[in-house]
Amino acid sequence: MKAFVLRWKTIILAFLLILALFIMAESGFQIRAFAQERYADLQNFTKVLNLVEQYYVEEVDTKKLIYGAIKGMLRELDPHTNFMSPEIFKDFETETTGEFGGLGIEISVQNGVLTIISPIEDTPAWEAGIKAGDKVIAVDGHSTKGLSLVEASQLMRGKLGSKVILRIVRESEEEPKDITIVRGSVKIKSVKYTDLGDAYGYIKITSFIEKTSKDLEKTIEAHLKNNKKIDGLIIDMRRNPGGLLDQAVKVSDMFLKEGAIVSTIGRNKKEKEVSSATKKGKYTDFPLIILVNEYTASASEIVSGALQDNKRALIVGQRTFGKGSVQSVVKLGDGSGLKLTVARYYTPNGISIQAEGIRPDIEIEDVDPEAFAKSVLKSKITREKDIAGHLRGDREKDTEKAQKKLDLTPKETNNALAWWKEVGNKKDENLSPREKLFKNDYQVYQAFSYLKAWKTLQVLAR
Repeated sequence: MKAFVLRWKTIILAFLLILALFIMAESGFQIRAFAQERYADLQNFTKVLNLVEQYYVEEVDTKKLIYGAIKGMLRELDPHTNFMSPEIFKDFETETTGEFGGLGIEISVQNGVLTIISPIEDTPAWEAGIKAGDKVIAVDGHSTKGLSLVEASQLMRGKLGSKVILRIVRESEEEPKDITIVRGSVKIKSVKYTDLGDAYGYIKITSFIEKTSKDLEKTIEAHLKNNKKIDGLIIDMRRNPGGLLDQAVKVSDMFLKEGAIVSTIGRNKKEKEVSSATKKGKYTDFPLIILVNEYTASASEIVSGALQDNKRALIVGQRTFGKGSVQSVVKLGDGSGLKLTVARYYTPNGISIQAEGIRPDIEIEDVDPEAFAKSVLKSKITREKDIAGHLRGDREKDTEKAQKKLDLTPKETNNALAWWKEVGNKKDENLSPREKLFKNDYQVYQAFSYLKAWKTLQVLAR
């Protein structure tokens, strides 16, 4: 019996050994086939490089050709994956401390065109009149066509106090225009506050820098001290280009009792890194509205998604930008560097932020006060045009076209009328800080209306 069992064990072991050898051979064949295919591709590259070096009409810089080849390869990937020459990478490592001046803008490449995601408030670019959505077609006369993000950033950098001229194309204007910006030390105040009265507060987060979460906590504590309570907050992250991930996580954590905040997933879908609330959130029991728009990006989208999916806040405004990718920086042997996209960000509900953005719970289109006054505001005097069924005049038809251009629904038009009657047509010197804010910002006015009506919106907030 023992001999019989031993014989079967030997047979099974031999079978497993043969199977393992077969699998290894098959894998080896696949690896060899892959290597041969890769080698053939590299042979083509080497052959072209040799031909250029030997027969091109002028002598060439081989390193320049190789760097160009790497850049060309990376252009097949996303715009945030870039190669940096040793000179550029050195500046990237040291940033701009003391020696260089900044502009204070977040840029991206959209459809091959260098585009301003957002100028950061109170920075040189903001003060010079740069706007979100501006297309930068030249920097100091040098075309930006074909430039990577790091190359464009390098072109814009310079000594503190020096000038740079950006030629921009703006959607509302027919001709390109030159805007001169004096490079300055970019000191960002990332948290700004306005008391809205009755224990309500408005807080604007312009970007996520090292002190954002601490400054936000100080601001909320000051509001609580002055008002004895918090009946509701509006946190405005419109035109916020993002910043530090850890600050986005800390800000989200302040308003959450529990739950995931953001997850990061790379090529291997099974490997997931999750950042969760620490259960130390201090501000979890009052109404919260997050205001966003199409220039809300990156870290600010992470906060919006975390608070939306955890049913902690109502997201109001317009769909966000959709920058939800993670970059890793690798220093190469010759001092050059590679900035490589390695993962995507996902909201707690598993929704990818990348290219999708955060969809608001309530959409509010922006309204320009001057355009509204010219095209929407109706006269208080009853005239022919106020009579039902009247024959429309040419100007009235133009007004209707303007309304369509502003994309105002009848309900939004009525809301805008209420806004205009309350603060829009008043002079600034007669307005409180709250009213000045409402006069110049229809979306904030509307967000405040929703905040005051929170009880009726609790179903949406959940």
